[in-house]
Amino acid sequence: MKTRKLGSTGLEVSAIGYGCMGLSFGYRSPISREDGIAMIRAAYEHEVTLFDTAEVYGPFENEKLVGEALEPYRDEVVIATKFGFEDGDSSKGQDSRPERIREVCEASLQRLRTDRIDLFYQHRVDPKVSIEDVAGTVKELIAEGKVLHFGLSEAGADTIRRAHAVQPVAALQSEYSLWWREPEDEILPTLEALGIGFVPFSPLGKGFLTGAIDENTQFGPTDFRNSVPRFSEENRKANRKLVDAIGAIAEAKGVTRAQIAIAWLLEQKPWIVPIPGTSKLPRLEENLGAAALSLTSADLELISKALAHIKIVGERYSAHAQARINR
Repeated sequence: MKTRKLGSTGLEVSAIGYGCMGLSFGYRSPISREDGIAMIRAAYEHEVTLFDTAEVYGPFENEKLVGEALEPYRDEVVIATKFGFEDGDSSKGQDSRPERIREVCEASLQRLRTDRIDLFYQHRVDPKVSIEDVAGTVKELIAEGKVLHFGLSEAGADTIRRAHAVQPVAALQSEYSLWWREPEDEILPTLEALGIGFVPFSPLGKGFLTGAIDENTQFGPTDFRNSVPRFSEENRKANRKLVDAIGAIAEAKGVTRAQIAIAWLLEQKPWIVPIPGTSKLPRLEENLGAAALSLTSADLELISKALAHIKIVGERYSAHAQARINR
């Protein structure tokens, strides 16, 4: 697989990374430890070098899984994890106090079975702690060799600039896909101006862009999509127009909807590295196949014209979750 550089800090990773969250958290009951390890190692064997996790995924179990799976290959991969929630619980408020950042760092190092965190993200901006203090604390951890690169997640442009002035930000991780294009307005220009990479999560619209979800799909009781307005039955039916448009383009090229969605992201900027996640090997191989798919200017124009006539319905998060974003 080709590689890409995230920003100007020298962090080089595979063009497509692997989001590990869904193995332990968010969508369904966690898969077995053995199956989780097998999936992560399969991604590595397919030349993925960027693996994304966080203390809240589980909580804590996902980091343990990633640490065990990647321990034999530690020097060949980039591990990204996150701090920023009270007690590592995403249902609680943000907590990015300097002492808490240090606690998370030490605990994550143990769970990940490593002596350094390659990319340490603030998971959500904490309105109670200045971003300068957050960036300054990570800067100290970098000086100590415990962290190599600093990242932010779902931060607004002003916050990104302020953090970057204290400690260069290697990457921003935020949602970006064919059905969530808000980052194009202000975030992408800011990242380009500052030399910061972009790691889109949910590049397949939390599964919707694959075409496997429609208004009749029933989500399990632990699936967070049950609380997402965009995934209400009515909104899924309305948003099917987008999936159908992508499907027509995919069929014409002999590829899948997922591959079109990921390839479209890769075409937006050379410093964008999406991190689709899956617990199934065929889906992993399908997603990674997008790295070899070239979209022509005509393809991109066709996609742009199709999207221009489609209105996406429904908010991407509940009001409570949305309040934590883009501060």
